[in-house]
Amino acid sequence: MDYRGRFAPSPTGLLHAGSLVAAVGSWLCARHAGGQWLVRMEDIDPPREVPGSAAAILGALPAFGLVPDAPIEYQSSRMDAYDAAFERLRRDGLVFPCWCSRSDLAAAGGIHRDGRCIARPDPARAPAWRMRVTDERIAFVDALQGPQQQALREAVGDFVIRRVEGFYSYQLACVVDDAWQGITQVVRGSDLLDSTPRQIWLQHCLGLPTPHYLHLPLVLDSEGRKLSKSERSREVDPADPMPALRRALTFLGVAPEETAVHPSELLQAALGHFAPHRLTQCSDHRVA
Repeated sequence: MDYRGRFAPSPTGLLHAGSLVAAVGSWLCARHAGGQWLVRMEDIDPPREVPGSAAAILGALPAFGLVPDAPIEYQSSRMDAYDAAFERLRRDGLVFPCWCSRSDLAAAGGIHRDGRCIARPDPARAPAWRMRVTDERIAFVDALQGPQQQALREAVGDFVIRRVEGFYSYQLACVVDDAWQGITQVVRGSDLLDSTPRQIWLQHCLGLPTPHYLHLPLVLDSEGRKLSKSERSREVDPADPMPALRRALTFLGVAPEETAVHPSELLQAALGHFAPHRLTQCSDHRVA
């Protein structure tokens, strides 16, 4: 199968150093494999979205030499597909309605287990919908982080796939769209490593293929915290892309070409020295 990778930001702020690392890392992996690199805007959580950020992120990518090989897809236009996936899970008895509050779950250690709602059904309000999980242990090999495994029931329990407001979860939308777009390898930040077993479980339940995974280290601030899109000082400047692009490549363990003067030239030079197994594995250094 031909390689297909993707960068899938959410519109919760402007492009910053951490998301640029994810974009560059996924682009390098796709180009190294001679494959396609796609961009998908994960805009299915309106309460968290920052107006104008989707257009700003998409407008910034070409300034850094990152141009997708197909039209950009928006998850907000894919609700029919998520509805269909949800109905299949409901038909197969794999999801159940849940009226549990945080205080209800606190008594159970904060994790919902065994496919039963702790709270009583309340016909006066809409429920969330949770995915039933079993004692199955999900195992996979991450191309950078190595062998991984998780006992879903103990680690995360029955997880939400549709919220009370009717919004679908990241887990469901991501799985449906990765399969629809034919993604063969997911390259993203290691903050999502813990989500991968849930996504593999959903893939199994929906009869969808499981791509390969590679989770990049996170860009941390000087105090060891993950950079947030809300930290304006961490935004990258599309009007002056070379400094941020050089820092992203250095962070990934790819020595940037000092003589390059244009982002596309810098990326092509980096590609000539790139190998996925030599990527930086851990977040062992900081961005001041």
